[in-house]
Amino acid sequence: MQNNANEMAVFNTAIYVRLSKEDIVAAQSGRESNSITNQKQLILDFLKDKPEFNIVSIRIDDGYTGTNFDRPAFQRMLNDIKAGRINCVVVKDLSRFGREYINSGKYIHRLFPVLGVRLIAINDNIDTITRDESSEFSITLKNLMNDNYSRDISVKVRSQLQVKRKHGDFICPFAPYGYQKCEGNHNRIEPDPYAATVVQDIFNWKIQGMTNNGIAIRLAESGILAPLEYKRHKGEPLFSGFKMKERCEWTAQAVARILTNPIYIGTLRQGFRRRPNYKIKKSIPTEENEWVVIHDAHEPVVTKRTFYLAQKALLIDTRAAPRATTVYPLSGLLECGECGNAVTRSTINNGYKLYSYFRCSVRTKEDRCELKQVPEAQVEAAVLQLLQ
Repeated sequence: MQNNANEMAVFNTAIYVRLSKEDIVAAQSGRESNSITNQKQLILDFLKDKPEFNIVSIRIDDGYTGTNFDRPAFQRMLNDIKAGRINCVVVKDLSRFGREYINSGKYIHRLFPVLGVRLIAINDNIDTITRDESSEFSITLKNLMNDNYSRDISVKVRSQLQVKRKHGDFICPFAPYGYQKCEGNHNRIEPDPYAATVVQDIFNWKIQGMTNNGIAIRLAESGILAPLEYKRHKGEPLFSGFKMKERCEWTAQAVARILTNPIYIGTLRQGFRRRPNYKIKKSIPTEENEWVVIHDAHEPVVTKRTFYLAQKALLIDTRAAPRATTVYPLSGLLECGECGNAVTRSTINNGYKLYSYFRCSVRTKEDRCELKQVPEAQVEAAVLQLLQ
């Protein structure tokens, strides 16, 4: 294949440029970074006086790591190679092609020679069509160095992020619902004037006895955007570990996530997940003792007392009756004085009015509690007397 490539008058060429997130230093304004532009210009200058190269495509992966090859532009270029549209790839240097030793070698030493593809790394002075034993060694050595560079960068980045966590810096890519990143310091968050009031309403409604689902329905009926929709509305970058739909709606689970998040009382918890190493991008959960927790790290949205009362409300039975949005005053708070099991509320319609009473939930033939039904009004009067 290599001999055939030598005889070709023209090489159908793909220019490939890549920049990882760690390399980006230009302002992220939606335009290509200067480093991407400089890579392209260097390659175009190299090819401009070489008529044997027919530039078919310019593939750009801006913001993608070189430690794996699951990059959209690289995969499109690979598809062009397999389809026979490309038989030459030009990069600035081998680190732009990839920083993973094993797979870089697989492409350069196995796949490309089989498919008759020429690879040129300009700054490394490598051209696979003219390579010999010394250049083979050079390619192997440079791939090892590029791989080791990624490992060193990964260690430094992890160490720096851990230091920032311990200093109370907010290092997540976006602020949680109810907060926004500070204008002058994106490692600090402050209450979002609009969303913070929604969070306060959610906590207050929960304390008043509303169910999580009832709160979600009320928010939706009020026309309040769900967290991800609110981010879209503000034009913020979107990212979520949860499955995203075309339009996100309020759910009981979304309400529960807000109610149980101590970030709303100023407590910053980070480091829930980590990656095993720089080559594995899938993160795994960390043990709770590995989390970094900083109290009073930022301005709270709700008071600690409000948060505590909401947690208490979440622990009790808050299932609302059919067609009701709030729970009954003593729901989930009563237990049988005879056996300790939960007490349930029932109603009887005697033809004139509803008669409500409490009784023990253990009512099977084999295990029947001796507690008889007690009128709801009688229980509420006794509770009121104790409170007074």
